[in-house]
Amino acid sequence: MPTNQTESKESTGLASTPATGRQRLPLIVWMLGVVTFVMGTTEMIVAGLLPEVAGALDVSIAQAGLMITIYALGMVIGTPIMAVLTLRLPRKATLIIALLVFAIAHVVAASTDSFTVLLVSRFIAAIATGTFWAIGAVVAANAAGEEAGAKAMGIMVGGVTLATVIGVPLGTATGQLLGWQGPFWALAVLSAGCAALLWKVLPSSPMEKTSANVRAELARLRKGRLWTVYVATALIQAAFLGVYSYIAPQLTERAGAAEGIVPLIMIAYGIGALTGTTFGGRFGDRNPYTVIGLSVAGLIITMTVLFLWGDNLTVAIVFFTLMGLFGFAANPILVSEAMRVAGPDGVLPIALSNSFFNIGIALGSGLGGVAIASTLAEQGVPALGLVLTIAVAIPCVGLGLTAKKALAK
Repeated sequence: MPTNQTESKESTGLASTPATGRQRLPLIVWMLGVVTFVMGTTEMIVAGLLPEVAGALDVSIAQAGLMITIYALGMVIGTPIMAVLTLRLPRKATLIIALLVFAIAHVVAASTDSFTVLLVSRFIAAIATGTFWAIGAVVAANAAGEEAGAKAMGIMVGGVTLATVIGVPLGTATGQLLGWQGPFWALAVLSAGCAALLWKVLPSSPMEKTSANVRAELARLRKGRLWTVYVATALIQAAFLGVYSYIAPQLTERAGAAEGIVPLIMIAYGIGALTGTTFGGRFGDRNPYTVIGLSVAGLIITMTVLFLWGDNLTVAIVFFTLMGLFGFAANPILVSEAMRVAGPDGVLPIALSNSFFNIGIALGSGLGGVAIASTLAEQGVPALGLVLTIAVAIPCVGLGLTAKKALAK
């Protein structure tokens, strides 16, 4: 673990400027946000393409939903393993290789007519995504400096959020027009382009092997507060992204929306998500648990309304948008808090933070598939989201009540 801030910055090869209220984030943070946009698009793009994939590959909607679940599981399993295996590798090379593997996996996905091969390619792409996120988040946070940690994570998470505004709806519309394989080809090309761009932008020599070791990384995980953050992270993702995973059938089958307007409604959700991420990144460094409290309370109200009145299309559009806002507001804060508790250069703790994000997505999408196949059908999905959101309040209240004591340590 770095003994001072200078050592921490040198380990990434990116020095930060002194934090001020109007500190400008380094270019590399924005570049990494672009990559998370591409990778974020692939994770949730299938939420809008479930009917197309199910029809083309002769599987049920619930089975097609496994594309989301298996991707999340790939990140859960692969991210911490790859974080350990790549600890002493040059960070620049690790980031570039992860992007290239991601691109190849999408070529395979777009080329196959086998659902099994598609799932395997999704799993491999997920491992590459998790590897990139674990290393990229540490690079971004150290480049920004400790006092702008939530702001830097807001950019990283904002890339994923922007994917919900632009990437996922655009990919959904493209898939509906050209077939579900089209977006996968586009993502393969974009990720290869990002790899070439990062090869030029990232410094080489300062980002060579770090002083990190497995024992030091494991020592960071001995803090109970860190695991409470992880549990809160998983539950909140399960609550709102589990509901989002089945947004298409909820809109078309329950609310009566035409298939063609689903991408437009997903854009509205994405705008809400982008607003929430911006809010969380801007205010999370100063009032983290106030923002998290508002996020959880807002999600409880949103899930209740969607459960009771989600068959009304206008209500569904408004509250899916609010679900994006309230859900994503907490995310940059949770990542930043994990980094603060674990230390500024902890790759494995951030890898596990990413894993718990995806444990939540896997849990939510998996249980969502059970809910939509139940007698409640599409109405069962927000009912599940409500239960999970109420459960989120338990670790969040604990974190908030012990925040002052934790900061004093």
